[in-house]
Amino acid sequence: MQKFIKTSAYLLVLVGALNWGLVGMFDFNLVEFLLGDMTILARITYSLVGVSAIVTAFSMHHCNVVEKENPCAYGKCNL
Repeated sequence: MQKFIKTSAYLLVLVGALNWGLVGMFDFNLVEFLLGDMTILARITYSLVGVSAIVTAFSMHHCNVVEKENPCAYGKCNL
């Protein structure tokens, strides 16, 4: 279950990053295009991306702590 949450969070962060890249380079908001301008689905999507960023940040911090304590623990912090 933890692997599913980490993978889902990573994918949602990736979607958010790509969306911001599109907004910055082409003034095109993919979420708005697909789900409408601040509809409930768009708001849920933005919220999930934000929560996913927090989950990803904490899981990356955990990996750094584990690697410092036991640098030979390969594979323990993979997504």
